[in-house]
Amino acid sequence: MNKIEIKEKFRQFEDHWSPRIIGELNGQQVKLAKLKDNFVWHSHANEDELFMVMKGTLIMEFRDRKEVVKEGEMIIVPKGVEHNPYTQNGEEVWVMLFEPNGTKHTGTVQYERTNNNQEWI
Repeated sequence: MNKIEIKEKFRQFEDHWSPRIIGELNGQQVKLAKLKDNFVWHSHANEDELFMVMKGTLIMEFRDRKEVVKEGEMIIVPKGVEHNPYTQNGEEVWVMLFEPNGTKHTGTVQYERTNNNQEWI
């Protein structure tokens, strides 16, 4: 029951697309990630994902549209929906993620940035 200083947690890592776990509640993990440039199309068959933008602008691409998610906004990607998060113009974007324990980083897609062994900070 200790408070967590989110900006301090973000200062503890520099790499992109490699979420860090900062908390758990009700079967959900709370994660922080720094994103930059392109990622990969993927989906999660059984898990919804919440992306809350803490800094910058995230582009969430779906097969039929794109959503621009700005600082202070969030987007929920429903389970089974294919999506591709990315950033533009070399901008580093900070996000907080909420997803069920055991959610695979890129679903069933194996990618050079896939990280299913996310560490606690």
